[in-house]
Amino acid sequence: MPTAPGEPPDPADPGRVTLSDPVVPGAVNLRDVGGLRAGTTMTRYGVLFRSGNLARLGAKGGKALATLGLRRIIDLRADDEVAREPSRIRGLDVVTQRVPLFLGSVDSFFRDDLSLDEMYRLIVDESSDGVVAVVRGILADQPALVHCTAGKDRTGVTVALTLAAAGVDADEVVADYARTEALLPARRNRYVVALIRSMHPRAVNVEDLVARSPAPVMQALLADIDERYGSAAEYLRTHGLADDEIAELRRVLLRDP
Repeated sequence: MPTAPGEPPDPADPGRVTLSDPVVPGAVNLRDVGGLRAGTTMTRYGVLFRSGNLARLGAKGGKALATLGLRRIIDLRADDEVAREPSRIRGLDVVTQRVPLFLGSVDSFFRDDLSLDEMYRLIVDESSDGVVAVVRGILADQPALVHCTAGKDRTGVTVALTLAAAGVDADEVVADYARTEALLPARRNRYVVALIRSMHPRAVNVEDLVARSPAPVMQALLADIDERYGSAAEYLRTHGLADDEIAELRRVLLRDP
């Protein structure tokens, strides 16, 4: 979920990580989605990355990010978020693709006190063109990095739909989404929750919106997609992705069986 202006630098402890997680100082919630089961195969390493914003990359972080060999960075943040916290990727030879994924202001989600389920349904229903644009960006250049501010909600939903459409097992998609909760620094969470509560004291969903990525929420979203569209791939087809693009997505993301 987008954070508020003036958020302090993230502490050194990034939460629980795995050996496959790139170490990029200043980048929050950064990980490779390689190694996820997809039937008899798995997702490739070094093709698709996801993270929070890149506004706090110092010299070391920039050098570490460069080692990933990224060719495209897809930024899901709104214009005001980008203006407030621009990505520090100067000198990196990449295509930057902007796909603002919220219809409405970030503040409106706190003001309306939406649940995660409600927010994710809005993304799926009202930002389908953006989700398709992200998938096409991933197809255009690899390795690709998809990010928003915390890498939790917009990134979480978009990457989940992309992985599910490619044939990744549902429990693996859910587990990848749920990892975010352990990777967001506790100090950041306390600060942002306190700040948002000071602005919206009656809101009851603040902690969920700021810091949580519960597995049941993603399970429910994928089940809803299956019920309404048949599958994540059919969701993308319904909103304009062609059959050959879905086949290419599977070829790009998955290892040969």
